[in-house]
Amino acid sequence: MRCLAEAGVWGACNISDQAAMDRTREQLAVCAEHKAVFRATAPESKVGFSRSVREGLVPLNGLRLEPTGETSGWYIWAGEVMSQADDFFVPLHAAHLADEAPQVLKYLGLPPGWRFLIADDYADVWFDPDALKK
Repeated sequence: MRCLAEAGVWGACNISDQAAMDRTREQLAVCAEHKAVFRATAPESKVGFSRSVREGLVPLNGLRLEPTGETSGWYIWAGEVMSQADDFFVPLHAAHLADEAPQVLKYLGLPPGWRFLIADDYADVWFDPDALKK
């Protein structure tokens, strides 16, 4: 069976095709629940990843802008405030989020303009039109 990453669907060749399909189904369900159009995040694309995520801060935040070049448009950070410091985000291949922040994977099918905030048993997902103006 062909690797799902080659098909442009979330999942890397080093995980089972079944796991990748399950992850994609979960992403599709999140999009359906919020009436958002599914837009896959390629595992080889880059996300802006804050080191604050590794510190275990809550809440965990995600914001998707329009992708450019090799980026997915996703920015992931932890804590109450997104810093404006130049080094707040570092590039990380989306495939590594499975190790760094697996709880965000189900949201990666949301299209540009969408955000999420998760903490323990709480999750909020919403469209932010201002995100597309940046």
